[in-house]
Amino acid sequence: MPHYKDQENKLHWIDLEEYESFLPSGCVQITDEEAQSIKGAEQAAVEAALTYAQKRAAEYPSFADQFDLLYHGGMDAWKEAIDTVKNKYPKG
Repeated sequence: MPHYKDQENKLHWIDLEEYESFLPSGCVQITDEEAQSIKGAEQAAVEAALTYAQKRAAEYPSFADQFDLLYHGGMDAWKEAIDTVKNKYPKG
């Protein structure tokens, strides 16, 4: 699948060459490596903008998994799993 970037370095791609007319003007085709680099930079910018609370919320186990951990591993196992996330993303 060909990748393209626009003048603002934003990544675009198309499934079929016949859809090239739908790309924004000024787009140029780039290599897969350059596309991966742009994608990595975009992901890093998104992650950097997240607060510690958002990062924690995304990484905590689901409630179902937490209840299962409580049932099978007990309170200490549950606390360990939660503390791992809290320690990874401390408050401000």
